[in-house]
Amino acid sequence: MIMETTFRNKVAESGIITLNLEDYYPQEPVLLFDIKDYLFMGMILKEKDFRAALKEQDWTVYKNKGVGIVCTADAIIPLWAYMLIVSYLQPVAAFVHLGDEATVKNKQLLKAIEALDVNAFLDARIVIKGCGDIPVSEEAYAQVALKLLPVVKSLMYGEPCSTVPVYKRK
Repeated sequence: MIMETTFRNKVAESGIITLNLEDYYPQEPVLLFDIKDYLFMGMILKEKDFRAALKEQDWTVYKNKGVGIVCTADAIIPLWAYMLIVSYLQPVAAFVHLGDEATVKNKQLLKAIEALDVNAFLDARIVIKGCGDIPVSEEAYAQVALKLLPVVKSLMYGEPCSTVPVYKRK
């Protein structure tokens, strides 16, 4: 006698929705604008020279690109200098943030989380996928929880087959 065994995929039947934050992580490279390159003797920002150098800069290299503004020199940069740089970048760059590439990408990820349409997750059981290939920040996990908690039935972390419960509506 041959017994037929039917396997059920309980995860698929559970109605759990997996949300992978890596799907919202920006893929495009980020160009860095380093203020160090505009400092006198690598230490001092001279306003007149700085303004002249920015005016001569070819800003088209930043067209439709993400840009991070950094200063890799140990120098005191006046706050207005960041504003001046942004005034040149804003018309051409796709987005501009202060910080290195990882910081800029994290800020873009946080913007993507903020833009999530939570209506798609109303009364849903959500698993926020963990352990991926891209280092997603703790802040992103906290932000997605803040965004989803008011609307979801339950929130979990991990993989659908092995989750850590985070929240369950009573």
